[in-house]
Amino acid sequence: MNTRTWKLAVVPALLMTLAACSSNQASTPAVSPSPQPTAAPVEASAQPTEGPKITPAPTEAAGVTVGESKQYEKIAISDWKDDQTVVVSKQNDKLGPISSGELKGSYPQSLYFLHLDTGEYELITEKANMMLGDAKLSADQLFLLYSEFSLGDPAYNVMDLGSKKTFTIKGDSIAGAMGADWADKDTVVGPAYSGGAYTATTSMKIAPVEGLGGEGLIVVRQIKDKIYYTSNSKDSLQMLDLKTKAKADLNIPGTNSVIPSPDEEQMLILQYKENTQALLLSGTDGKNPRTLVEGAELGAVSWSPDQRLITYSVTIEEKGTTNNTLYVYDLSSDKSVQIAESNGTMTTSWSPSGKQLAYTERDDSGSSSSIVQLKY
Repeated sequence: MNTRTWKLAVVPALLMTLAACSSNQASTPAVSPSPQPTAAPVEASAQPTEGPKITPAPTEAAGVTVGESKQYEKIAISDWKDDQTVVVSKQNDKLGPISSGELKGSYPQSLYFLHLDTGEYELITEKANMMLGDAKLSADQLFLLYSEFSLGDPAYNVMDLGSKKTFTIKGDSIAGAMGADWADKDTVVGPAYSGGAYTATTSMKIAPVEGLGGEGLIVVRQIKDKIYYTSNSKDSLQMLDLKTKAKADLNIPGTNSVIPSPDEEQMLILQYKENTQALLLSGTDGKNPRTLVEGAELGAVSWSPDQRLITYSVTIEEKGTTNNTLYVYDLSSDKSVQIAESNGTMTTSWSPSGKQLAYTERDDSGSSSSIVQLKY
């Protein structure tokens, strides 16, 4: 599947979310890992339902012990507030069904904090006729970046969690946000519909990035004072120094995604290579990248908070069936351990302690999330 354009990279995840409402892998990585076989919680104002499904299947490999797993049906976990609180998107039947369009008759998705110790949902924000998701907390946890979708392309919003004041990232200078990621605790960065990249601060200042205007950009990530990007005309990873305005080609063709390390001294790069994808590790200068994994199609990449572990999924399609396997790669041993298998796409997020890993599976039947206990 060619996911080099924004449309194909982003829209499938949205379509999976829509499927949930209307109701970024089983090949062997190149590093030769040795994988071992490895409820709906209660809303405060809702009737109790079946608790999370618990799978006690501890395994150990590569210095990582995979322990108990709990599955939560019909929710999508996207971030953690603390080790007992996750950010989730789920159906909100209190708003009533969507009134028009392709989603008519299905229920909106709203954002909540799910308290894992009590099973209670705490509403963050809701909006009639809208699917809210992809929510990520700022580093200081004072703001929330999230997407909303009903018809057409998604919009990206920033909410002050204290005052609940929210603004949409759009304006005459950028038209709107094609994508969005936190650059630091106060700033969001992403590609703009008008071309180039934008920044949006939590004080609601939205502006194009000087030096990138007019280019149709796909990947846009900021690490410290540098922006890394690819364009419609060139999929090799480029770098813009925000201080000097100097540009450089890092000579990493086929770049599909950049994932900064927590300390912002390294980065992971998803790269297309003819019929496969590779997961590369490099410093922020992009020099001498090291291949960690190769597979037919890779995804679900994320760093553990201490930067020792990296999640990734490997997807293959055989006879019309998608097989997706989630792994954790241990940088201390250069080996992987298998976490889960799925027929859908996956995303991942780590608890602040790094002892719990949440992964969300999306397929035609909807979304579900699981939390796995890890020791290392």
